[in-house]
Amino acid sequence: MTTPDTPVLAHGTFTIKRRYDASPERVFRAYADPAAFRRWFVDGEGWTIHDWSHDFRVGGSAGGRFRFGDETNDTWFNDTEYLDIVENSRIITSYVMGRMVGGEKERASASLATIELVADGSGTRLIYTEQGAFFGPDGADHIPLREHGCGEMLDALGRELKAQA
Repeated sequence: MTTPDTPVLAHGTFTIKRRYDASPERVFRAYADPAAFRRWFVDGEGWTIHDWSHDFRVGGSAGGRFRFGDETNDTWFNDTEYLDIVENSRIITSYVMGRMVGGEKERASASLATIELVADGSGTRLIYTEQGAFFGPDGADHIPLREHGCGEMLDALGRELKAQA
């Protein structure tokens, strides 16, 4: 039970950096191409994708407004919108994540994510920065989990780029 002094909102910011042996154009294409994006961003071991779309344009939905479940059949959602896209250079999204409870969305977090692509020799340095608001009395506990999950997502991007080389 929460009391008036129980925190119900936690703020977190983190930055993750990766270097890929792929040009900024190839990294950008892995975001823009729906099939590639789904392979590294949406599909995951043990997940069932219930709904997904990809509309890569400012105002479009990133990774769709997708719903997914795990082996316990919980259904989660990710509602994402592209706020800014600069070809081969920058992608900015806002997104809300949470669980579906009785057909209604129970929000767990709202975030702003910036992806910067910087040429680095023959490769690309990717800088991912997320600023998030995490809801509920245990919201602060979810910040390191989100950072870890985003790191795993960027590792999956690296595997996608190697597979498409």
